[in-house]
Amino acid sequence: MNATQEHAIVMGGSSGIGLATARNLLSYGLKVTITGRDHDRLNKARGTLTGDVTAEPLDSTDVNAVKAFFDRLGAFDHLVLSFGSGRGMGPFRELDLNDMRRGFDEKVWPHLTCAQAATRTIRSNGSIVFVSAVSAQAGRPGTAGLAAANGVMETLTPLLAAELKPLRVNAVSPGVVDTAWWSFLPEEQRQAAFAQFASQTPVGRVGSPDDIAEAISFMIRDRFVTGQVLVCDGGLMLAA
Repeated sequence: MNATQEHAIVMGGSSGIGLATARNLLSYGLKVTITGRDHDRLNKARGTLTGDVTAEPLDSTDVNAVKAFFDRLGAFDHLVLSFGSGRGMGPFRELDLNDMRRGFDEKVWPHLTCAQAATRTIRSNGSIVFVSAVSAQAGRPGTAGLAAANGVMETLTPLLAAELKPLRVNAVSPGVVDTAWWSFLPEEQRQAAFAQFASQTPVGRVGSPDDIAEAISFMIRDRFVTGQVLVCDGGLMLAA
């Protein structure tokens, strides 16, 4: 593909997987716009990137702001939606459903709001990539809320690929990745959790944001892939 002529928007691009994806796409010569709610963190992220990149502050839960953003940017080629939420963990019998609802507000609705608004200006030969998580498929006790939110994205992927064709719609489903998502655990507990997951994973380690970014980039660059959910978990699901 003629990458130098293409423009990718990475929403949730100020840290973690989103930032790594922006860096990866820039390395392939794409023009990249990153968005995020925190102005300071967004500007800091912009400063770490080299290439044709811009940063746009945006609250992706604000429907009107999202519509105005896409109207202002005009036609573009690829959309990466990398919104995360850690809400919804815990045994189902005691699960705080209001907390789970907030998880949907942080994860599901921004994905859908941005994807829907983008359909007005994204080029028909472009692509949308959702970032879900293997919690949607793993069947691990204590993750019902996470699984429900991520499952929405994975269920919609083939449906939207069929409905929005020839626009390609895919999803990448990461496993355990060393990002700020795990900051709810103290450092010692976090490293212990990573070590445990690494021992269960065929590749012998947890993932990095760059691992997931490469999978997302593949979904953008391969024009013959649509309607697919690519699990990128180092083989962790094999041990489930």
